[in-house]
Amino acid sequence: MHIVDFHCHIYPDSIAEKATQSICDFYELEGGHMNGTVQTLLRQGDTAGIDRFVVLPVGMRPDKVRHVNDFILAETAKQPRFIGFGTVHAGMTDLCEEAQYIIDSGLHGVKMHPDFQKFAIDDERLFPFYETVAGKIPVMYHMGDKRYAYSHPQKLRHVMDLFPKLQTVAAHFGGYSMYESAYEILKDKDCIFDVSSSLMFMPEGVAEHYINAFGAERMVFGTDYPLWDPVNETKRFFELKLTDDQFEQIAHRTAEQFLHL
Repeated sequence: MHIVDFHCHIYPDSIAEKATQSICDFYELEGGHMNGTVQTLLRQGDTAGIDRFVVLPVGMRPDKVRHVNDFILAETAKQPRFIGFGTVHAGMTDLCEEAQYIIDSGLHGVKMHPDFQKFAIDDERLFPFYETVAGKIPVMYHMGDKRYAYSHPQKLRHVMDLFPKLQTVAAHFGGYSMYESAYEILKDKDCIFDVSSSLMFMPEGVAEHYINAFGAERMVFGTDYPLWDPVNETKRFFELKLTDDQFEQIAHRTAEQFLHL
């Protein structure tokens, strides 16, 4: 079966281990993570049977955004299996210019991690950016950490109400630690959802419940490498009680249709 990993992160070799450890510290995770390098992602992806990878950067500081985007551009140029997204930061003075740079460079979307970056999805500073990308490239959000208000599903709903042409991806079933609320808030909105960093935390049968409720055509597979091993996450996904057609849809069809691959 063809598999697209819609949610993974890569870093330059020189900082990969440190960057990954920083993420683990943020989530208070101990052990089990990968090292964040391109080589490890490709090796584990090959073992897992993953064909293509959507690589997602996060610009932690406004002055680092272009450097991060150029790293992703360089890696996607070297590795045809990579589908690159760019990143932006609400604190940038040239936010719309960076958005246009991302569009013109051929990257497939923009990734935001509001909890890391410490700005809300509906921060008004982002509104000109949303105007720039609406109808052109999608925006993918880390969603729903109950420790913070930045990525609450209601904030995404607010943005989608204001910018109806905006294409969005809500990671982690729409809410990393509030997937029940996320479903109620976002079930009628035109966005897609990924399964990353969720399956291991959900009681038996819950993932299948929400996949059926949202519809497989609105779901994409993701491993959230390097937090988790793609081999283990792929195995966990295919252990769900889904039909062959649902597996096909989530493993690759939704991603291919959404990104016009």
